[in-house]
Amino acid sequence: MPLSAISPPLAATTAPRLAIIMRGLPGSGKSHWIEQFIESQPPHVATAIRRNGLCSTDSFFMRDGVYRFERSKLAEYHQRNLTQFIWALAKQQAIVICDNTNLAAWEYMAYDAAARALGYQVRCVLIGEPNDSAHQILCANRNRHGVSLGDIQRMARQFQAD
Repeated sequence: MPLSAISPPLAATTAPRLAIIMRGLPGSGKSHWIEQFIESQPPHVATAIRRNGLCSTDSFFMRDGVYRFERSKLAEYHQRNLTQFIWALAKQQAIVICDNTNLAAWEYMAYDAAARALGYQVRCVLIGEPNDSAHQILCANRNRHGVSLGDIQRMARQFQAD
């Protein structure tokens, strides 16, 4: 989804505090969208987002620059990511981003509730159409973590529209 497709454009948002909750299958382009968004910000804002406002469970699976998924750590790392997100909100980061798949409402409801409770405007950004089979194939072919088409299709079945 191009930045200009969101009304009003996020880059032009005048709200002092904004929480962005990304949604989409692995390989859908969430990280690409985030990078474009961050690059559209003034340099000091972009730096602040990169340092303290970008929260992704995947980051906890990085070891020496290599992604190493451990299913046994998934629940812990999701909790750590939520904690990092709430910490950024509490520190009043101007823009805080949750970069997870967030396919079902329960997966992002705590992020949404925390942001609203702390006075943030919340925007959910869905990248792609999870239920579209062509999109699922595209995601399976381009995701960075080796998620199979079967796993992508299983994840897509859990998708809940806003």
